[in-house]
Amino acid sequence: MRELQLSGNVAGDSGVKHLSSLLEDPNCKLEKLDLSDCSIGEEGFRALASALRSNPSHMRELQLWGNVAGDSGVKHLSSLLEDPNCKLEKLHLSDCSIREEGFRALATALRSNPSHMRELQLWGNEAGDSGVKHLSSLLEDPNCKLEKLHLSGCSIREEGFRALASALRSNPSHMRELQLRWNEAGDSGVKHLSSLLGDPNCKLEKLHIREEGFRGLASALRSNPSHMRELQLSYNEAGDSGVKHLSSLLEDPNCKLKKLYIREEGFRALASALRSNPSHMRELQLSYNEAGDSGVKHLSSLLEDPNCKLEKLDIGEEGFRALASALRSNPSHMRELQLSNNEAGDSGVMHLCSLLEDPNCKLEKLHLLGCSIGEEGFRALASALRSNPSHMRELQLSGNEAGDSGVKHLSSLLEDPNCKLEKLE
Repeated sequence: MRELQLSGNVAGDSGVKHLSSLLEDPNCKLEKLDLSDCSIGEEGFRALASALRSNPSHMRELQLWGNVAGDSGVKHLSSLLEDPNCKLEKLHLSDCSIREEGFRALATALRSNPSHMRELQLWGNEAGDSGVKHLSSLLEDPNCKLEKLHLSGCSIREEGFRALASALRSNPSHMRELQLRWNEAGDSGVKHLSSLLGDPNCKLEKLHIREEGFRGLASALRSNPSHMRELQLSYNEAGDSGVKHLSSLLEDPNCKLKKLYIREEGFRALASALRSNPSHMRELQLSYNEAGDSGVKHLSSLLEDPNCKLEKLDIGEEGFRALASALRSNPSHMRELQLSNNEAGDSGVMHLCSLLEDPNCKLEKLHLLGCSIGEEGFRALASALRSNPSHMRELQLSGNEAGDSGVKHLSSLLEDPNCKLEKLE
């Protein structure tokens, strides 16, 4: 046995104590243990830590999120982490009611044995600025090799962001993924973080924040653009001006961003920037914007560019005609198209069908949930896919008004021996 998943059970402390008799057996070679959301409290954490201390060398991943560890429970666990024989690489303690003292104990333990830990998930705890400052003392340790750190929803403010950025600037080369959503950074907090992103030794590839400060963020990334691969900026009030600041980053030829998640206006500026540097972007999510037809038309000018290599596009507005026209002129790269919850109707889908029947179209996933498509739309869709059926693998059409006749049209596609659909909703 190498992996044991027991999440979502009502084990409680007594259940964990029974399991501990297995974990302390020297013949036990478990490497991954998932006890998330198992109603484990302080006593369960005490028993678990004690058992693993007696046989610590095999365990690599421990998932304990959603339990009531509290600071005292984490202190018991820390006694395991500071054991030089402990080789844990991934520790998940999210939503475990941990406060400043728990963060202090955790950071102290990992500083004494920092070289193995690669992933630390602590979202949903009450760290606050003081808790993050304790953690920062670990991050600035040159022996710390953490690659993923999740601190979303941890009540971190400006001072916490300052400490975090300062620590990572002193030891930036290992961190690859940093999640800080649902904190209260404000512009000043993001500016502190930007000072890290501008460091040429910073190798961050994924950054998830939900705050203001687009100008500072874009400026920092322009000075060191080549490593960042994924940027999530959802639910911001960037406005056109915020996206314009970001666009100055996107048009930099050294920018290698592959995934961008925004939810704001500024389609014109965004499309213009991506046209000047289109070859790296692979995924673009623009759902829940008020782009309108004109916004999609600006985006379509990017899609027509033969250097555009987008594989996934998620929009949430009108403009099916412009979108289909643009993709027909450059159809071979797009693999996934998410157009759910639009008022496409039959006419919108018919425009899209002109793309689907193109032999150069290689779409594999098409999402059209809740798009007010009726029988005629299903007829056109089935007809188009019958003429070019071999690439499509996933088709999501729930929430439309197909009726029996619409499904019959779709059935004519399914009985085609060239149809390779694997998922149909």
